[in-house]
Amino acid sequence: MAAPVRRGPYFCGIDAAMDVVAGKWKSLILWELHHHGTRRFAELRRGLPGVSEKMLVQHLREMEEDGLVHREVYREVPPKVEYSLTEHGISLNAALAPLGSWGTERMRRIGADKVSVDGDAAVR
Repeated sequence: MAAPVRRGPYFCGIDAAMDVVAGKWKSLILWELHHHGTRRFAELRRGLPGVSEKMLVQHLREMEEDGLVHREVYREVPPKVEYSLTEHGISLNAALAPLGSWGTERMRRIGADKVSVDGDAAVR
């Protein structure tokens, strides 16, 4: 059984924001949909190496419930489902941009590798 969606009370705005982006893959799903636009499930999974199908489904459902992701189902055989960001998801992505810049600078400062999505090798 899935945990109920938390709706507060919150200590502060950061607490409320982190409630929505909690989980390793949610911010990466936001990034993937922002940079590549509408994606099918398999495309999202390929763009996020290491995510399990179960975890991706769970996070996408939670993000849809939170109004961050739109799920479009096309009635055809085989079924076609596409995911895209809502306006709410786009605004959250914009709010996370400074955090991403901070992380990029941290990667540079500590000499961390960046994962290459196109191949298995890490990029420095």
